[in-house]
Amino acid sequence: MKTLNFMAVCMATSLALVLPASAASADNEAAMPAAIPSAVAPADDPLALAVEDYRIGPSDLLEISVFQVPELSRTVRVNARGALTLPLIGQIQAGGLTGQQLEALLAQKLKETYLQDPQVSVFIKEFISQRVTVSGSVNKAGVFPISGKTTLMQAIAMAGGLDKLANENDIKVFRNKRDGSREVLTYDLVPIRNGEVEDPQLHTSDVIEVGKSGGRAAFKDITEAIRDISVFGLFF
Repeated sequence: MKTLNFMAVCMATSLALVLPASAASADNEAAMPAAIPSAVAPADDPLALAVEDYRIGPSDLLEISVFQVPELSRTVRVNARGALTLPLIGQIQAGGLTGQQLEALLAQKLKETYLQDPQVSVFIKEFISQRVTVSGSVNKAGVFPISGKTTLMQAIAMAGGLDKLANENDIKVFRNKRDGSREVLTYDLVPIRNGEVEDPQLHTSDVIEVGKSGGRAAFKDITEAIRDISVFGLFF
């Protein structure tokens, strides 16, 4: 028992000698979960904000109104291909457009076929299609629905914040581009949290991966090994 306890002490002493004071301090601070600010308070009219910034996708439910033409007003759901069908217009591609862009497109189509100066409004009643995925060193990885403007910090907050092993200097966002390719964006949360750089806005289907700190993971493994040796030594 004395030999095993002596080994545990030696390992702990060696660890303190290997790690510089600054690294040890950083790892001690890392023992506490990184603080993630709470989500930004919604605007006075969050639905209006969502209509302005949200991009329509499959299964979204839209309420379309044409001023003084009630027979053209209706509630429709976007199909799996991002399209919808309306009287006098036929099928039209709504997927990928904001509410305002769809309003302009419908007004243009109606002007070509039926009305002199159509006034169209689009209200998105159900946000279904937009979501982001958060994985890696967070407390609650998963897929989260988003609507309107959602930032990187807000998405990490949805995932319960960073865990104890997270590397806040290594946050990757994987994003699908219109041409089918995929780009990888890398962010550092420290300047974002300090307000030195803007908190980036996410796009639908973004995948956020929070990296793991190699030094913190190694420190955790060695600490657990020392603990196991100490517990094991109690039986001898």
